[in-house]
Amino acid sequence: MGVAGRGCPRAAPALLLPLLLTAAVPPDRGRAAGPPEDVDECAQGLDDCHINALCENTPTSYKCACRPGYQGEGRQCEDIDECGNELNGGCVHDCLNIPGNYRCICFDGFMLAHDGHNCLDVDECLESNGGCQHTCVNAMGSYECRCKEGFLLSDNQHTCIHRSEEGLSCMNKDHGCSHICKEAPKGSVACECRPGFELAKNQRDCILTCNHGNGGCQHSCEDTAEGPECSCHPQYKMHLDGRSCLEREDIALEVTESNATSVADGDKRVKRRLLMETCAVNNGGCDRTCKDTSTGVHCSCPVGFTLQMDGKTCKDIDECQTRNGGCDHFCRNTVGSFDCSCKKGFKLLTDEKSCQDVDECSLDRTCDHSCINHLGTFTCACNEGYTLYGFTHCGDTNECSVNNGGCQQVCVNTVGSYECQCHSGYKLHWNKKDCVEVKGGLPTSLSPHVSLQCGKSGGGDRCFLRCHSGIHLSPGLQEAYSVTCGSSSPLRNKQQKSNDSAFGDVATIRTSVTFKLNEGKCSLKKAELFPEGLRPVLPEKHSSVKESFRYANLTCSSGKQVPGGPGRPSTPKEMFITVEFELETNQKEVTASCDLGCTVKRTEKRLRKAIRTLRKAAHREQLHLQLSGMNLEVAKKSPQTSERQIESCAMGQDHGGNRCVSCRAGTYFDGAQERCILCPNGTFPNEEGQIICEPCPRPGSPGTLKTPEAWNVSECGGLCQPGEYSADGFTPCQPCARGTFQSEAGRTSCFPCGGGLPTKHPGATSFQDCETRVQCSPGHFYNTTTHRCIRCPAGTYQPEFGKNHCVSCPGNTTTDFDGSTNITQCKNRRCGGELGDFTGYIESPNYPGNYPANTECTWTINPPPKRRILIVVPEIFLPIEDDCGDYLVMRKTASSNSVTTYETCQTYERPIAFTSRSKRLWIQFKSNEGNSARGFQVPYVTYDEDYQELIEDIVRDGRLYASENHQEILKDKKLIKALFDVLAHPQNYFKYTAQESREMFPRSFIRLLRSKVSRFLRPYK
Repeated sequence: MGVAGRGCPRAAPALLLPLLLTAAVPPDRGRAAGPPEDVDECAQGLDDCHINALCENTPTSYKCACRPGYQGEGRQCEDIDECGNELNGGCVHDCLNIPGNYRCICFDGFMLAHDGHNCLDVDECLESNGGCQHTCVNAMGSYECRCKEGFLLSDNQHTCIHRSEEGLSCMNKDHGCSHICKEAPKGSVACECRPGFELAKNQRDCILTCNHGNGGCQHSCEDTAEGPECSCHPQYKMHLDGRSCLEREDIALEVTESNATSVADGDKRVKRRLLMETCAVNNGGCDRTCKDTSTGVHCSCPVGFTLQMDGKTCKDIDECQTRNGGCDHFCRNTVGSFDCSCKKGFKLLTDEKSCQDVDECSLDRTCDHSCINHLGTFTCACNEGYTLYGFTHCGDTNECSVNNGGCQQVCVNTVGSYECQCHSGYKLHWNKKDCVEVKGGLPTSLSPHVSLQCGKSGGGDRCFLRCHSGIHLSPGLQEAYSVTCGSSSPLRNKQQKSNDSAFGDVATIRTSVTFKLNEGKCSLKKAELFPEGLRPVLPEKHSSVKESFRYANLTCSSGKQVPGGPGRPSTPKEMFITVEFELETNQKEVTASCDLGCTVKRTEKRLRKAIRTLRKAAHREQLHLQLSGMNLEVAKKSPQTSERQIESCAMGQDHGGNRCVSCRAGTYFDGAQERCILCPNGTFPNEEGQIICEPCPRPGSPGTLKTPEAWNVSECGGLCQPGEYSADGFTPCQPCARGTFQSEAGRTSCFPCGGGLPTKHPGATSFQDCETRVQCSPGHFYNTTTHRCIRCPAGTYQPEFGKNHCVSCPGNTTTDFDGSTNITQCKNRRCGGELGDFTGYIESPNYPGNYPANTECTWTINPPPKRRILIVVPEIFLPIEDDCGDYLVMRKTASSNSVTTYETCQTYERPIAFTSRSKRLWIQFKSNEGNSARGFQVPYVTYDEDYQELIEDIVRDGRLYASENHQEILKDKKLIKALFDVLAHPQNYFKYTAQESREMFPRSFIRLLRSKVSRFLRPYK
């Protein structure tokens, strides 16, 4: 390449060398051998071409030529910096040189044109109204939000707040500030400008600079005393508007004509060929990059474009057409590039292609009880005795609202459960629902189910609580449990609020005590009480306390673990032990000198003494349970570091793999063998995790009726089926008579339809078998007195046809109106949130379910001194109305004239972040009598006011909301928590490594933050 231009002295040796080689070969030998065989040095790798050069084989040697985008003689090639010429590589904004190529990059607010060089304005208003609450106005390189009459733009420059007609504060329509108004001392105001603007000399107006939307210029912008001055790339000319640029088609035409005239006297065909094949004229006809070569011009395209068949034109590559661009879910093509995004419930990883399921169950406050993660979603589940409402919350189920809980006489709802009770003269049947008449009246005394015995041992008190019958174990969550012994007293005594209640000639006495232990954990495990072989039962003469009870409940729960300071271990958990006792005194204990009231007082005095002794024993770890002949420790102090040992499973649990699992239904925990074994014939466990098996209630020989591994009473065999009954609930059974029905097994009676209604046939199993006069639709129940359908009252619902009842809403929820048909209409009216000094959140009632109608919530955020408030609204769902029916407002005080930070009355799915305009915030949410929607959950953080300028610079930058990936960050609870953690406590930044930060946030987000932080810290460098 370029040989014609070299001097003869340099060319001579190259020409003589073949001649010398030829002369050195004998003529005869040369003729006999013929021409030498050619060696392909390129194929065999014998060439010394540069790695960025192409090797071309020749008959006797080879040639090296640099690849397009590189320059040199082939054995040495260096990258051509296309961006280094006076045309900036043809890029109108930034040119990025890359090995062998280049790429044009546009400023924020612009997008690359299809030619890969020019930059066009992005109309941000086309997507979600630019995030503006009212009106979005597009401008060259940027956009602006504007508000309707009667509103003013808030500090976040996107949402609108009501103007005040009076006063001199920033809420007044005539405050005079062009952009942002801040309250100043003595009732005055101070004006500030949005990023990219400068405050004018009058301290009111804001002057645009090139830092905002490129100063409104399409190509180049230069700040002058009069404001931004626009200019165009040399290949373009200025539009009449003084901002836009047009391609100069006339320049190429003028150059071509002048050059053609100057060579008219020569060989026109050759000259025209040379003219058309030089990059100096019309860029060689190339769309993008042109390079002169020995064979003519060579056109190439930047990354993201492909050269067309004409060898001149560049066309954008639609990467999404090939393997979906490598995106896991969605691919969106852009000029010169592409973007990936994910389905709802997934997050985009930092490679900006892969999508990962969001494990909502790993986040705080996802579900009240249990959370089950699925791909792209999750579901919540509630413990037994609770009902799910509002998608994530659990409320106590009022079983008594449905057919009286199946109880024959009285149903009493309790938290997480319920129980049936009987009137005077009856006792509860074994099925726990029917009532059986007590022949001969109530017994004068009931045999005790529980006994308490305390005595001195080892210099202190030791107490045994022994359960003789009616044992029930309820394992709790997080090292908690509850043990119940015996049965509680009848209903009418339970309704008494005092400790003692008279019932005829019987008095029931109740007492309850809670012990707080500063360390340790609840541990219901087998205890090694007597290593020396001492008898476990305290001798009668050494017993300081000896009491018998008909009912006792012992509950142990662990408190929160207190974190230690730096370098110190955490403080062990607190522990709470609650013991409830219930005993009865009767006429048999009354003497001539002490009536029933006197006897009650004496009994209460004994109980107080027993409680004092019990407390001492508990603090010495000498309170023990004896269940089914096993001695169990109630709690255990946390072991020291040197005393760590492998923990055994709790009572009612066995080793299942590498964890403890409750004994399954049909088995019980045998203390002697310390494992779960099958219940013996004729017995059954009440539920899983039990330590005893109850005998089947069938009199006679129950073993012949029991099926193997009976897991509840119905497995005992011979039970009457639904639609049947008998005197004891076992065979032989009779079908329910016409006009009655029974939906459960093992019952002693059937329920009447009521109102003289017949059933379609004997043996009916539900009220729907009763022949009602009308068919009631959902949201109604059949009144058997009036024989009409009645709307379900507020606080209840009915999803089915033909029912005679309505279901009570769970927990503390209620409905907005009567006639509700679904549990989703049951809503908690409590205003949600947690308000902390550093971080916290507020949420609409019943979130994420729909909030109730006609509700009002008020919160106040009052941060510590020298701290400001940053709020993120990930999304908010309010009904769309012409008049603001439901609204959320944040301002300094409750006064409507106080400085307002945020106000909205509509759905806003794009996230927005903003700083409070006042040092404290008064927040109110209000819904009218007819509206309901999903509402909101809004987190906040308080930060050191020294960072005020930096935080405001970040949250006011439109780039924070322009990218879908950035929007997802503000909706990602885990990422927001990490950001808030660092903002609230900057020293926590060191908890996150650089690698973790890169894995958590997209590169574009990190670049945005880095530029802001660098600018903020620049004065200190």
